[in-house]
Amino acid sequence: QVQLVESGGGLVQAGGSLRLSCAASGGTFTNYQMAWFRQAPGKERQFVASVNWSGEFINYADFVKGRFTISRDNAKNTAYLQMNSLKPEDTGVYYCAAVQNGMGSRYDYWGQGTQVTVSS
Repeated sequence: QVQLVESGGGLVQAGGSLRLSCAASGGTFTNYQMAWFRQAPGKERQFVASVNWSGEFINYADFVKGRFTISRDNAKNTAYLQMNSLKPEDTGVYYCAAVQNGMGSRYDYWGQGTQVTVSS
């Protein structure tokens, strides 16, 4: 069973950048597809981006295309989310998630979340 720990959140001005990291342990990292979700105050959690085990297949939510980049380093058991051109509406708790390869998008492993706050 994989454990996930996010880091890299913080306070940034609009237009700035942050890079989130998700360190995985307790499992074989390449057995998992990784994703990032976010939840704004008072709103439901929403999908941000995903990357398959090899890094070859990537998906983004429309609202982050061209601004965010998801990646993974299998040698370091870590997934990343590079966030550029941040907007106040990007504010929220960002969660890393994992699902075993072949299990679609039913993510069942979650980190504790890291807060991202974008000031205007």
